[in-house]
Amino acid sequence: MGEDKPRWQQLRDQTDGVSTAELDELWSRLRPARDDEILGEWRGAAFQTGHPLCRALPASRWYGKTFHTVEDAKPLICRAEDGSLFSNVELGQGEATLWNVEFRGEVTATMVYDGRAVFDHFKWLDERTLMGIMNGRAELVLAGGAHFYFLLERVS
Repeated sequence: MGEDKPRWQQLRDQTDGVSTAELDELWSRLRPARDDEILGEWRGAAFQTGHPLCRALPASRWYGKTFHTVEDAKPLICRAEDGSLFSNVELGQGEATLWNVEFRGEVTATMVYDGRAVFDHFKWLDERTLMGIMNGRAELVLAGGAHFYFLLERVS
């Protein structure tokens, strides 16, 4: 049954050992997103590569991201104890903006964090799902030389 799913969905469902090399190859074939195409509310999930954020984000009760406008992006929407959603500005050291930035030789929608040298680049997996790669200062985002890979599914 799982063989009928697109490969990215199989990788999303894999509970560990997802290959960053395979994710990089997948990324290279995707259509770049543009900043104004991705406005709205997004539910997030990590590709389970073993990156430390694969454990840290669930511990923070990370839900996803919300892009109200290109000037008003909420990178860390988390779930409170009572179940409500909130923008975790403390964890994110602020919020973010959306830009179109060159990454790996092509311009793609990029969320630029206000409080740290971190950039999330986005490309389309399908018409309602984005793949993201977290980029930035090595000490903030790289683990064993590897980026953090995630996906966002459109809620609204």
